[in-house]
Amino acid sequence: MKYFLFLSLPLYLLDQATKYWVLQRFPDPRVEGHEPIHVIPGFFELHRVHNTGMAFGMLNGHDYANWIFGVIGLVAISAIAIFWRKGGFPDRVSKVSAALLISGIMGNLTDRIIPGRGYVVDFLGFQPPLYGKLFPSTGGYFPSFNVADSCICIAAGLLIIASFRQVAAEKKAAKA
Repeated sequence: MKYFLFLSLPLYLLDQATKYWVLQRFPDPRVEGHEPIHVIPGFFELHRVHNTGMAFGMLNGHDYANWIFGVIGLVAISAIAIFWRKGGFPDRVSKVSAALLISGIMGNLTDRIIPGRGYVVDFLGFQPPLYGKLFPSTGGYFPSFNVADSCICIAAGLLIIASFRQVAAEKKAAKA
């Protein structure tokens, strides 16, 4: 419970607070244009993007995307809760990753179900060096994301690390 109280909840609140700020600071991009805030010109900016799809904007604008990803989010939260209760996250790294997943999933799920919204608010924009050359159709911009997306990506990396650590521990225990 402490992981959810001291990690998931604060990150969820940070995600929602930053999205609220973006919604107040930038006009709706569907109605009027807006100037981004260039934090590091040519590399990092803040702007407002609406995403009804998933990572990298896949299925963005699809008629049933919010329903599909809303259900996926609810199933994922349920699965994490079940795995947690059954000891599926045995070490600190995997518990932190589960808490990060919960905050990220809840943050984006909240955006999808808020009446009148129906999209995830993304606002972190990057132009990594050479990205435009590797992916010319992007105009050099990495897909915009938010705090919840960051939590999900970090959690995925931590789960990979945890799985390698667990395999190594099992091999060590088998040799002993």
